[in-house]
Amino acid sequence: MKIVIIGTTAFTLLKFRSDLILSLIQNEHTVYALAIDYTLEQKQQVESLGAHPIDYNLSNSGLNPFSDLKTVLQLKKVLNSIQADLVFSYFSKPVIYGTLAAALAKVPKRVAMLEGLGFLFTNQPTGQKLKTKIVRQIQVMLYKIAFRFVDRIVFLNHDDHIDLIEHYKVKVRNVSILGGIGLNLDDYPYSKPTSNPIRFIFIGRLLAEKGVNEYTAAAQIVKRHYPDTEFVMLGGLDHANPGALTGNSLDKLVAQGAIIYRGHVDNVDEWLTNSSVFVLPSYREGMPRSTQEAMAIGRAIITTNVPGCRETVVDGVNGFIVPPWSAELLAQKMIHFIEQPELIEQMGKESYRIAQERFDAKKVNKVLISLLLD
Repeated sequence: MKIVIIGTTAFTLLKFRSDLILSLIQNEHTVYALAIDYTLEQKQQVESLGAHPIDYNLSNSGLNPFSDLKTVLQLKKVLNSIQADLVFSYFSKPVIYGTLAAALAKVPKRVAMLEGLGFLFTNQPTGQKLKTKIVRQIQVMLYKIAFRFVDRIVFLNHDDHIDLIEHYKVKVRNVSILGGIGLNLDDYPYSKPTSNPIRFIFIGRLLAEKGVNEYTAAAQIVKRHYPDTEFVMLGGLDHANPGALTGNSLDKLVAQGAIIYRGHVDNVDEWLTNSSVFVLPSYREGMPRSTQEAMAIGRAIITTNVPGCRETVVDGVNGFIVPPWSAELLAQKMIHFIEQPELIEQMGKESYRIAQERFDAKKVNKVLISLLLD
């Protein structure tokens, strides 16, 4: 079959879809990988996998209908030229506009995957703003239009299915729950967690909805009682996002010794290896890859009781689940690990076991390919 994969950035396509592309090619399918910002090097990387990289234009943010219509028509032209048999799109905008383009191009099979519902569907401690609610309604309307032409929609967790399909009565032919996009576990070998000093680690964009404010506040609470404990934070600042941690606030936290900050790094596995416990106090996720990576390496997890996060932890077995928005309760669980350090390795081994069962990319891609070809 000629299979077209439509995503957003080339970086995410290579990071999260390489194993899937390889699996499809090994099954003798021809794969075309569409992204919006290929560099020459990234195109060469896609070609080395055996696939065909293709550029297209998409505005990742904003609601300009003329720009979006132009994207649909461009994608339709590309799909017609390929004479695609199947289109697999992921992320919100590619799912909407890639599906519509595939329908216009009369592609026989169309499968879409939402790895999370995003900010528009994320509860906030102070409630959602009116603008957010309006934009969410527009997005739901677009989903309702696009999903009429989808043969199957794939979610990573059951909450997203309930909160979108059931709550808004969106009609779709088939719905599947994948449970995670999977990892090449060879890239994340188990290692015994460090415990001297005990080191907590947060990985993600430094945004309010990722729980960065709760993490830094909890770090300050714990530091008052256990000053030798370390708190690592990895991820880029987003100066354009109103919910982002500011540079000034970050500089103060680093100067106080509350946080060890190294920005965006390429050696995440090494940082996880040199950590004790992984912490993600997010407000909502699809199925967080960073948590899966931490579990594969054998780290206990503290995360929140929200969609996508609660699926990664069996409370009291491989970590702890806390309510969202509470730095105090988060700090309590951190202190629990400090005062009972034997739990760090014990729960880390349970994380490793769960990761082997649920997050092996070979197993996940086998399921995903069966959903694509069904």
